[in-house]
Amino acid sequence: MLEETLFKRKKMNEEKLLDYGFQRVDNGFIYVKNILRDEFVLEISADVGGRVASRVTERETGDEYALYKTNADGAFVGTIREECENVLTDIADKCFEHDVFKMKQSRQIIDHVRRTYGDELEFLWEKFPDNAVWRRKDSGKWYGAVMVLPLKKLGLRSDETSEIIDLRISPDDIEKIIDNKNYFPGWHMNKKSWYTIILDERVSTEEIYARIDESYVLAKGK
Repeated sequence: MLEETLFKRKKMNEEKLLDYGFQRVDNGFIYVKNILRDEFVLEISADVGGRVASRVTERETGDEYALYKTNADGAFVGTIREECENVLTDIADKCFEHDVFKMKQSRQIIDHVRRTYGDELEFLWEKFPDNAVWRRKDSGKWYGAVMVLPLKKLGLRSDETSEIIDLRISPDDIEKIIDNKNYFPGWHMNKKSWYTIILDERVSTEEIYARIDESYVLAKGK
């Protein structure tokens, strides 16, 4: 369903929902909007767990119009489907936040960057929704990336998947840090100036904070 796709890996922001026009109800929030020249009513609900559902009814009769949720063809159903999709997409963009990274250390460093630099992770790739970057506001250069990755891609004998962070380092120091235990060659980055840390607390959070600060300095524009 469209709702499952649009709101996957996202969490709702209650304040933003209310600002958007949602009304609080016993089991969550409700938003109502007239569509298709006011002939139909689109009702969007979000429960306390963040699950979103939509319902379309004919305004005059109150009868539900569920055909837009099927694969039915035709200009009429296509128009209703498009209007619903536009509203749902707008709500997903404006009232929900990315909620991809679950590991304790990941959340700690995301909060650290937000407090220290005022930066939020940017999810730039539709095909890779588990990859995100931080970039400096002044230079536009990336200074960190957080991703979900199978550990075997780092050369480890493991079938597990973990969250990782990529950070910048001076090329003069890259060989000093890489040990393939705590620090790995930068995944999907220039291995001469980037390295990877697995966010499973093998490297202390305080040390990662310091490494992020170093990476931020290195991303400064000339």
